[in-house]
Amino acid sequence: MNIELVHLTNEYKEQLFEMLTEWKNDIIVNHTDISPWRIWESDFHDFDAYRINLETKKDANNHWVPDTTLFCLDKDRNIFVGAVNIRHYLNEELLKTGGHIGDGIRPSERRKGYATSMIALALEECKKLGIKKVLICCSKDNIGSAKSIINNGGVLENEIEDNGHIEQRYWISL
Repeated sequence: MNIELVHLTNEYKEQLFEMLTEWKNDIIVNHTDISPWRIWESDFHDFDAYRINLETKKDANNHWVPDTTLFCLDKDRNIFVGAVNIRHYLNEELLKTGGHIGDGIRPSERRKGYATSMIALALEECKKLGIKKVLICCSKDNIGSAKSIINNGGVLENEIEDNGHIEQRYWISL
Protein backbone atom coordinates (compact mmCIF):
# COMPACT_ATOMS: atom_id res chain seq x y z
CA MET A 1 0.00 0.00 0.00
CA ASN A 2 1.64 3.19 -1.20
CA ILE A 3 -0.25 6.04 0.46
CA GLU A 4 0.49 9.44 1.94
CA LEU A 5 -1.48 12.22 3.61
CA VAL A 6 -1.52 15.42 1.57
CA HIS A 7 -2.84 18.93 1.98
CA LEU A 8 -5.42 19.94 -0.59
CA THR A 9 -3.84 21.92 -3.42
CA ASN A 10 -4.91 22.73 -6.97
CA GLU A 11 -2.96 19.67 -8.07
CA TYR A 12 -5.59 17.46 -6.39
CA LYS A 13 -8.79 19.14 -7.57
CA GLU A 14 -9.80 16.24 -9.84
CA GLN A 15 -9.08 13.65 -7.15
CA LEU A 16 -11.20 15.59 -4.65
CA PHE A 17 -14.17 15.93 -7.01
CA GLU A 18 -14.05 12.26 -7.96
CA MET A 19 -13.91 11.05 -4.35
CA LEU A 20 -16.51 13.40 -2.90
CA THR A 21 -18.96 12.85 -5.76
CA GLU A 22 -18.80 9.09 -5.20
CA TRP A 23 -19.07 9.53 -1.43
CA LYS A 24 -21.99 11.97 -1.65
CA ASN A 25 -23.95 9.55 -3.83
CA ASP A 26 -23.34 6.79 -1.28
CA ILE A 27 -24.50 9.03 1.55
CA ILE A 28 -27.72 9.81 -0.32
CA VAL A 29 -28.45 6.21 -1.36
CA ASN A 30 -27.21 4.28 1.68
CA HIS A 31 -27.39 6.95 4.41
CA THR A 32 -23.77 6.24 5.37
CA ASP A 33 -21.64 8.14 7.84
CA ILE A 34 -20.18 11.51 6.85
CA SER A 35 -16.92 11.28 8.78
CA PRO A 36 -14.78 13.29 8.80
CA TRP A 37 -17.43 15.96 9.01
CA ARG A 38 -14.99 18.75 8.13
CA ILE A 39 -14.77 17.66 4.46
CA TRP A 40 -18.52 18.18 4.13
CA GLU A 41 -18.65 21.60 5.80
CA SER A 42 -18.71 23.52 2.52
CA ASP A 43 -19.53 22.86 -1.13
CA PHE A 44 -16.57 21.23 -2.87
CA HIS A 45 -17.83 22.36 -6.28
CA ASP A 46 -16.40 25.83 -5.53
CA PHE A 47 -12.90 24.45 -5.16
CA ASP A 48 -11.11 27.65 -4.20
CA ALA A 49 -13.62 28.53 -1.47
CA TYR A 50 -13.62 24.90 -0.30
CA ARG A 51 -9.84 24.83 0.03
CA ILE A 52 -9.78 28.19 1.83
CA ASN A 53 -12.48 26.97 4.24
CA LEU A 54 -10.39 23.90 5.11
CA GLU A 55 -7.39 26.11 5.86
CA THR A 56 -9.29 28.74 7.86
CA LYS A 57 -8.83 28.60 11.59
CA LYS A 58 -12.14 28.46 13.42
CA ASP A 59 -13.10 30.63 16.38
CA ALA A 60 -12.43 28.61 19.53
CA ASN A 61 -15.34 30.37 21.25
CA ASN A 62 -17.69 28.73 18.77
CA HIS A 63 -16.94 25.16 19.99
CA TRP A 64 -14.11 24.78 17.45
CA VAL A 65 -10.44 24.05 17.98
CA PRO A 66 -7.53 24.40 15.53
CA ASP A 67 -7.48 21.48 13.12
CA THR A 68 -5.76 20.09 10.06
CA THR A 69 -7.55 18.26 7.26
CA LEU A 70 -5.49 15.93 5.09
CA PHE A 71 -6.43 13.66 2.21
CA CYS A 72 -5.16 10.13 1.78
CA LEU A 73 -3.59 9.74 -1.64
CA ASP A 74 -2.98 6.31 -3.16
CA LYS A 75 0.20 7.25 -5.00
CA ASP A 76 0.14 4.23 -7.31
CA ARG A 77 -3.33 5.05 -8.67
CA ASN A 78 -3.23 8.83 -8.07
CA ILE A 79 -6.63 8.85 -6.35
CA PHE A 80 -7.90 10.01 -2.99
CA VAL A 81 -9.05 7.04 -0.93
CA GLY A 82 -10.03 8.92 2.22
CA ALA A 83 -9.53 11.88 4.52
CA VAL A 84 -8.60 12.68 8.11
CA ASN A 85 -9.30 15.68 10.29
CA ILE A 86 -6.88 16.14 13.17
CA ARG A 87 -7.93 18.36 16.07
CA HIS A 88 -4.86 19.90 17.71
CA TYR A 89 -6.34 19.67 21.20
CA LEU A 90 -9.63 18.69 22.79
CA ASN A 91 -12.35 20.88 24.22
CA GLU A 92 -15.06 19.45 26.46
CA GLU A 93 -17.27 18.40 23.55
CA LEU A 94 -14.45 16.67 21.64
CA LEU A 95 -13.29 14.95 24.81
CA LYS A 96 -16.74 13.43 25.10
CA THR A 97 -17.34 12.17 21.56
CA GLY A 98 -15.23 13.74 18.83
CA GLY A 99 -11.67 12.94 19.72
CA HIS A 100 -8.48 14.10 18.06
CA ILE A 101 -9.00 12.29 14.75
CA GLY A 102 -12.02 12.02 12.50
CA ASP A 103 -11.49 9.80 9.49
CA GLY A 104 -13.29 8.22 6.59
CA ILE A 105 -12.65 6.08 3.54
CA ARG A 106 -14.54 6.57 0.28
CA PRO A 107 -17.11 3.81 -0.33
CA SER A 108 -15.33 1.98 -3.18
CA GLU A 109 -12.10 1.70 -1.18
CA ARG A 110 -13.47 0.37 2.12
CA ARG A 111 -12.43 -3.01 3.55
CA LYS A 112 -9.02 -2.88 1.85
CA GLY A 113 -6.89 -1.84 4.83
CA TYR A 114 -6.71 1.85 3.99
CA ALA A 115 -8.26 3.03 7.26
CA THR A 116 -5.68 1.28 9.43
CA SER A 117 -2.81 2.69 7.37
CA MET A 118 -4.37 6.16 7.15
CA ILE A 119 -4.84 6.31 10.93
CA ALA A 120 -1.18 5.29 11.38
CA LEU A 121 -0.15 8.24 9.20
CA ALA A 122 -2.51 10.55 11.10
CA LEU A 123 -0.91 9.45 14.37
CA GLU A 124 2.47 10.52 12.98
CA GLU A 125 0.94 13.94 12.31
CA CYS A 126 -0.33 14.01 15.89
CA LYS A 127 3.22 13.35 17.13
CA LYS A 128 4.43 16.35 15.11
CA LEU A 129 1.80 18.45 16.90
CA GLY A 130 3.09 17.28 20.28
CA ILE A 131 0.02 15.21 21.12
CA LYS A 132 1.11 12.36 23.39
CA LYS A 133 -2.22 10.61 23.94
CA VAL A 134 -4.77 10.50 21.10
CA LEU A 135 -8.51 9.99 21.52
CA ILE A 136 -10.41 8.41 18.63
CA CYS A 137 -14.14 7.77 18.86
CA CYS A 138 -16.43 5.67 16.71
CA SER A 139 -19.97 4.41 16.71
CA LYS A 140 -20.32 1.06 18.48
CA ASP A 141 -21.89 -0.45 15.37
CA ASN A 142 -18.94 0.59 13.15
CA ILE A 143 -16.91 -2.58 13.59
CA GLY A 144 -14.48 -1.71 10.77
CA SER A 145 -13.59 1.60 12.36
CA ALA A 146 -13.09 -0.01 15.76
CA LYS A 147 -10.74 -2.60 14.20
CA SER A 148 -8.70 0.13 12.51
CA ILE A 149 -8.35 1.98 15.81
CA ILE A 150 -7.43 -1.19 17.74
CA ASN A 151 -4.91 -2.15 15.03
CA ASN A 152 -3.16 1.15 15.78
CA GLY A 153 -2.96 0.48 19.52
CA GLY A 154 -6.34 1.85 20.54
CA VAL A 155 -7.51 0.85 24.01
CA LEU A 156 -11.23 1.13 24.72
CA GLU A 157 -11.82 3.39 27.71
CA ASN A 158 -15.61 3.35 27.72
CA GLU A 159 -18.84 3.65 25.79
CA ILE A 160 -21.14 6.61 26.15
CA GLU A 161 -24.61 7.36 24.89
CA ASP A 162 -24.86 10.50 22.75
CA ASN A 163 -28.15 11.48 21.14
CA GLY A 164 -29.38 7.89 21.09
CA HIS A 165 -26.14 6.44 19.71
CA ILE A 166 -23.47 4.50 21.56
CA GLU A 167 -20.00 5.96 21.01
CA GLN A 168 -16.84 4.06 21.85
CA ARG A 169 -13.85 6.07 23.13
CA TYR A 170 -10.37 4.68 22.38
CA TRP A 171 -7.04 6.09 23.56
CA ILE A 172 -3.73 5.59 21.78
CA SER A 173 -0.47 6.48 23.54
CA LEU A 174 2.21 7.82 21.22
